[in-house]
Amino acid sequence: MRSAVRAEVFLAALLVSSAHAGPLHAQCRLEWNFGISCYNVYTSLVIQIKLWTSIDNCIKEGGERCLYELQSANEHYIVAKHRNLLHNYVDDLTFKLMSSGAMQSCRVSAFSVSDPWYVMLDNGINYCNLRNLVEGSGLDAVPGFSESTDDFRCTQYSSANCTIY
Repeated sequence: MRSAVRAEVFLAALLVSSAHAGPLHAQCRLEWNFGISCYNVYTSLVIQIKLWTSIDNCIKEGGERCLYELQSANEHYIVAKHRNLLHNYVDDLTFKLMSSGAMQSCRVSAFSVSDPWYVMLDNGINYCNLRNLVEGSGLDAVPGFSESTDDFRCTQYSSANCTIY
């Protein structure tokens, strides 16, 4: 009986996943490239996370550019959380920073995942958790900036509206 229920749950998840062509759990994995040092990227991201810890910014500006919480950080790895204002759940964020080109450029692997196990679709919230930080810090305007992701690696990426989320 248990294995039949597990098979049904697996098949249902597989059907939902194929319907939206992305991960089985709401998440986002992306890569950024910056033409500046990882130290500058690290500093900018950490400062931005700290600036957006309270709800005040969301009250003034709208959207989800608030309620970030820095867990740990060094020049190579940043861990943070973001509490979703609209749905009141927590997303876990990680940033892995890798220097390249004689340390004059930086590649970042960023990941955001919804904490509740049952969240499968997120309207691009996990993408916006990451994108809002890079835009808020101005890193999207630095020389050599590029971003790489898609709907397969990032739940509902193509329909994300980061002015709301």
